[in-house]
Amino acid sequence: MAQKSKQVVVIAGPTGSGKNTILAEILKRCGNCARLVTATTRAPRPGEKEGIDYHFISAEEFKKGLAEGLIPEHRFVPALGTYYGIYLPNLEKQLESGNIILAQVDIIGARLLKERYGARMIFIMPVSLEDFERRIRARNPDLSEQEFAARMEIARIEMKEHAPEYDYRIVNADGKLEEAVDEILAILKKEGYAL
Repeated sequence: MAQKSKQVVVIAGPTGSGKNTILAEILKRCGNCARLVTATTRAPRPGEKEGIDYHFISAEEFKKGLAEGLIPEHRFVPALGTYYGIYLPNLEKQLESGNIILAQVDIIGARLLKERYGARMIFIMPVSLEDFERRIRARNPDLSEQEFAARMEIARIEMKEHAPEYDYRIVNADGKLEEAVDEILAILKKEGYAL
């Protein structure tokens, strides 16, 4: 597989960090950017669409994709009972299009994309853990305490252990979305991406 440099960008961060909003804003501003659609075994949330938000597949299909090499990396989140992974058919299709591919993946996927495709890795940070807690509760008011605790633990690990591996860390403060997006676009231009 030939390496496609300056074509893949990882935008990562804990749930509630604002990475989806940032990704959507970059897509609005950058006509030659496209979002990598990954695979998951979780059910679609209200408003999510197959092939746009995720490739929603069963656990059996996911395991078959792993065995066939269609999912080159994956992560199982025990607390959520869910698999996530890069879906190679979507990635290859996006690479062939010549677009800059924005990949929203965890650290395992980020490492793979950096190694195979020369991806730049950007981690979106909340201002503080307290701010992050408030966002999670506001976004998902019906979360059980068990699921809330699981998400907080995942976020703590991501911010403490994984964030230092990323090439850049961007703070996304409430009301400062434009600044965060401007900062990311400036980084990509500096890194040689043809925006």
